[in-house]
Amino acid sequence: MNQPVTVLAPGLADPGHDAQRLFRAVLDAFAHPGRIASLPDPPAGPGTICPATAGYLLTLVDRDTPLWLAPEFDLPEVRDFVRFHAGAPIVAERGEATFAVLAHDTASLDGFAIGTDLYPDRSATVVIEVPVLGAGATRRWRGPGIDGQAAVAVGGLGTDFWQAWADNHALFPCGVDVVFTAGSHLLALPRSIAVEG
Repeated sequence: MNQPVTVLAPGLADPGHDAQRLFRAVLDAFAHPGRIASLPDPPAGPGTICPATAGYLLTLVDRDTPLWLAPEFDLPEVRDFVRFHAGAPIVAERGEATFAVLAHDTASLDGFAIGTDLYPDRSATVVIEVPVLGAGATRRWRGPGIDGQAAVAVGGLGTDFWQAWADNHALFPCGVDVVFTAGSHLLALPRSIAVEG
């Protein structure tokens, strides 16, 4: 019986230069929480992964950073894409992950590594794909990298997520960091940022 042929989605056209440009955009997003960053020429990505998520993963994930995929992203084409282009191991347990990819409607921060008081950097970064950035209910973000406060809208997230974020922020300097992605855009929400309704 013949197995179907899987076509591997292309990665970065010029891995060295493209990764540098994407990395600068990601760093700028983390330096300015609440500011939507447009990623320069991210790869289309496989399956249900949007270009910003694909670009983020190919820029920051490697063989030393285990990745956890939510069920809607845990597909053969996504696994093959990440393994081939980034070499990242896919893990079955949230607590083993350095990076994770979730969908907005099932986004939960439970179970991911939050670091320790001595090693707060040993925490996970959670990428959450959302329908849209810059539209929807506006919330006030305060903290490092924000001049006073920023009015930020992230579409598709309910009040349960924002309560979970408040609990996560209270763990600072421990806690997870979050990156929201939509299309070719991303928005960073470091654990140091307080979000008010």
